[in-house]
Amino acid sequence: MTQRLLGGLLIGITAGTLAGLIGIGGGLIIVPALTYILNFDQYTAQGTSLAILLPPTGLFAFVQYYKAGHVNVPIAVMVALGALAGGYFGGGWAQELSAPVLRKTFAVIMVLIAVKMFTEK
Repeated sequence: MTQRLLGGLLIGITAGTLAGLIGIGGGLIIVPALTYILNFDQYTAQGTSLAILLPPTGLFAFVQYYKAGHVNVPIAVMVALGALAGGYFGGGWAQELSAPVLRKTFAVIMVLIAVKMFTEK
């Protein structure tokens, strides 16, 4: 149990550092790490990731970006409102998918985003 908790701490440190540095964490770091390192099923990895990221990463990373003048507050509020609705409906939709379909959907989306980012100038 202690090793698993330490693994969780290391995943959190990595994800928090990357979230603050380049704006990623939940989908690209925490979910795969929970799945492959701590052997969580896809549902639990995604749900745990959502619970993890809300308070610590979001708040402290936000403060640093806000102090530097790099936050568009009105847009952030609108995206947050959209994310509330999208999170609710997306979370419900995920429960309807089989675990293999959910995992493959997650992987395809990550690949598509990576290809787009890699091929842009």
